[in-house]
Amino acid sequence: MKSILTLTVNGRRREDLVPDTMLLLDYLREQLGLTGTKQGCDGGECGACTVLVDDQPRLACSTLAVQMQGRRVETIEGLAKAGRLSRLQQAFHEKLGTQCGFCTPGMIMAAEALLRRNPNPGRDEIKAALAGNLCRCTGYVKIIESVEAASG
Repeated sequence: MKSILTLTVNGRRREDLVPDTMLLLDYLREQLGLTGTKQGCDGGECGACTVLVDDQPRLACSTLAVQMQGRRVETIEGLAKAGRLSRLQQAFHEKLGTQCGFCTPGMIMAAEALLRRNPNPGRDEIKAALAGNLCRCTGYVKIIESVEAASG
């Protein structure tokens, strides 16, 4: 079966016909062409697919698209405005918080949710907010420094 899904993605209202079994990850990547949201483990364990739903981090690989009816979804593509990186994206660039880049969109979205709740988090709060996001390239030091640089 299919349903009409009405939601807002990156500030734009959308209405799309989607299969009831389609994952939010697949909707974003395949139907909308928003490929910044990555498919990592496909089981909700790595955080690479993290998006914001009504300002809260959510794993797109374990969420059905139809569950987003009437909700507001933000992806990594929605953070930049008028072609300019957000403060957090810029901090990741400047502080070398990106290694291979695969986990970066999920890391940034999880950190963005934290900074919206608490604009000046401590190091332990940053670590807790990023605990569901895995990076296989680094020891997380530069990632944490990037979030610290964007805070305040």
